[in-house]
Amino acid sequence: MTSATELKFLASRSAGEVSALLDRPDTARRLLVLGHGAGAGMRHRFMNDVASALGSRGIATFRYQFPYVENKLYRPDPQPILLSTVRSAVETARAAAGDLPLLAGGKSMGGRMTSLAASKEALEGVKGIAFFGFPLHPAGAPATERGEHLDRVQVPMLFLQGTRDKLAELSLLRPVIERLGPRATLHVVEGADHGFDMLKRSGRTSAEVLEELADTVAKWAERLT
Repeated sequence: MTSATELKFLASRSAGEVSALLDRPDTARRLLVLGHGAGAGMRHRFMNDVASALGSRGIATFRYQFPYVENKLYRPDPQPILLSTVRSAVETARAAAGDLPLLAGGKSMGGRMTSLAASKEALEGVKGIAFFGFPLHPAGAPATERGEHLDRVQVPMLFLQGTRDKLAELSLLRPVIERLGPRATLHVVEGADHGFDMLKRSGRTSAEVLEELADTVAKWAERLT
């Protein structure tokens, strides 16, 4: 994996600039714009590891901060700022990608904000959206309202979900995905939680699961582009 290039871009007029990391291996055939989850930024272990795993499969990544993380705050920004940041990140990544086909998505909140932005107006150049743990509902409060906007997303979507994910009961998520028809693909990781960590008794390591996730994204992306 090549060292990441550090960039800055304007998230929104009110929120100002945020940081980004472009990991582009020489073998890159496409680029994934990757938003982080609500509780950690673009340098979180999972974000680093997934960028490395995807890079070894020919997928460059453009990771970026939401303004509240950039400013070392603990509460996520208002939704309009989050959505503006997603859209600005895609525009910046598109300029940096050259002729690479674009994908977008992210971990938990980063993925949901990406699909919300796409549901309001298509993200230019984006061929598909990948969710590393779609947060369908808060822990302990099963519901499906957070998935209603997915009907308005017009590009293919890949849902990577663990069976122990407390933010997305599969019995609720499966019907949401089935309703989307051929645009949506669900890949279930047996025994993984929302962060794709595994119990020791499972016999699998989190590193092995990460390889599975990267393989799945790469195969899905190959079919799209």
